[in-house]
Amino acid sequence: HVQLVESGGSSVQAGGSLRLSCAASRDIYSIQCMGWFRQGAGKQLEWVSSISTDGSTSYADSVKGRFTISKANPRMYLMQMNSLKREDTAMYYCAASFRSCQISDFGFWGQGTQVTVS
Repeated sequence: HVQLVESGGSSVQAGGSLRLSCAASRDIYSIQCMGWFRQGAGKQLEWVSSISTDGSTSYADSVKGRFTISKANPRMYLMQMNSLKREDTAMYYCAASFRSCQISDFGFWGQGTQVTVS
């Protein structure tokens, strides 16, 4: 089974930084791609970033240059968020794919961690 647990969400002033963590079960050794998504209140789910097994990363235009996704170890993925803006306020989820980094392939999700930027 696959288990993902996010942490690191908090309240921060605009311009500040946060680092989100995604802790994974042993099943993470088999994934092809790990991604971060977010959903603000009353808004649709939005893809934010992803990292593939070869280390390739991709980012939504809204966070390019500010957010960085990385793999700390086989069971820990991180997303550093700098220069936070109020529009970054959302529930952030990590998700895993066993196929590719295509959005439709993310089938395993964590519970989410709240980020609030004032």
